[in-house]
Amino acid sequence: MSLLIFGYGYSSQHFVRLYGAHYAPVMASVRDPARAARLTNDACEVVAFGETIDVRISPALAQARYLLVSAPPEEGGDPVLSKFEEAIARSKIKRIVYLSTIGVYGDHGGAWIDETTHCEPTNERSRWRLKAEDAWLDLGARANKPAHVLRLSGIYGPGRNAFVNLRAGTAKRIVKPGQVFNRIHVEDIARAIAACFESGLPGRTWNVTDDEPAAPQDVVAHAAQLMGIEPPPEQAFETAALSPMARSFYGECKRVSNRAMKEELGVELAYPTWREALRALHESGEGGGKA
Repeated sequence: MSLLIFGYGYSSQHFVRLYGAHYAPVMASVRDPARAARLTNDACEVVAFGETIDVRISPALAQARYLLVSAPPEEGGDPVLSKFEEAIARSKIKRIVYLSTIGVYGDHGGAWIDETTHCEPTNERSRWRLKAEDAWLDLGARANKPAHVLRLSGIYGPGRNAFVNLRAGTAKRIVKPGQVFNRIHVEDIARAIAACFESGLPGRTWNVTDDEPAAPQDVVAHAAQLMGIEPPPEQAFETAALSPMARSFYGECKRVSNRAMKEELGVELAYPTWREALRALHESGEGGGKA
C-alpha cells in the first residue's frame, strides 16, 4: 500500500494525517528542498519537485500503488505529466486521484450544475486546469489506471476559516446580490480521496462540495456570532477594495450538486454545511473557545 503525492499542500497533508497509515509508506513532493526537509516526518517522506527534482521520486513512482496529484498546472501543461507521464503509464499504480476545482465550470448565473454541465472557464488558471484534467483522464484510460478528477469547491478547515480571518482583522462581508459559493471542509476532501482509492468504479470526474451554497457574508456573520463579536460591516461589491484574484471569484456564481459524490461514490460528509463545520471548529478552540 504505497502512496506517492505530487503537491503536499493543505488538502494532501490533511489526507495523510487521516489516512496515511493505511497507504504507507507515503512520499510527497513540494517545490522547495528546504521546505521538504522541514515537512518530512514519520508519516511522510517529503522531497523536492520543482527546479530541483529529487532522485528518490523515480524509484518511489516505480513502486507506488496509489497516486495523488495536487500540484497546480502551468501554462505549458501539467508539470507531473511533463516529467513522468510514461513512467506513470508503466508503473504499478492502481488508481490516480487528481485534485482540480469547480472553477473549470465558469459562471452559470447561480444555476444548479453537476458533472454533466458544460465547462466554460473564465480565466487562464481554470483553462489550464481543464486541460490538465483531460490529460490525466486520458492517461488513466490509456494505461488502464482509473483516474478520478475531484473538482473541489472553496476549501476550509482547521487554520483556514472565517474565525482565523476575524481574529486577524481581514474578514470582509462583501455583498453582491444573488452571489453564492459552495464550500468543502478539508476532512471531507480526504474522505472523497479515500473513496476514490477504494472504489471499484472506472475513472471519472466528481464534484466534491457541501450541500448548501451560501452567500459569503452570511458565513462571516455566523462565525462572528459564535465568537460573540460584532461582524465587520457589509461592503458593496462594486466599491469594495479587492485584489484582482479575489474580485475574479465574484465573477462566477453557481450552485454545485454533490449528488454523484454521495450516491455513486458513497461519500458521507462529515460537515454537510458550513453551519456544522463552524460549530465544530469553534468548539475545538478555533473561534476562541466553546460557544
